[in-house]
Amino acid sequence: MAKKLKVTYSKSIIGGNQRQRDTIRSFGFSKLHQSRVVEDNAMFRGMINVVTHLVKVEEV
Repeated sequence: MAKKLKVTYSKSIIGGNQRQRDTIRSFGFSKLHQSRVVEDNAMFRGMINVVTHLVKVEEV
């Protein structure tokens, strides 16, 4: 079974650059404290790396 990651949007994007804003939107976040469960693969790890200071990540 493939591993999954629970990504929670925990800090505001205000003051962030456009790349960070686009990454948060591509996860599907529109409000703080929302969570998404995503596959643990290189694409999502790269996206998380861009906004690591804005999200919390847990293994599911």
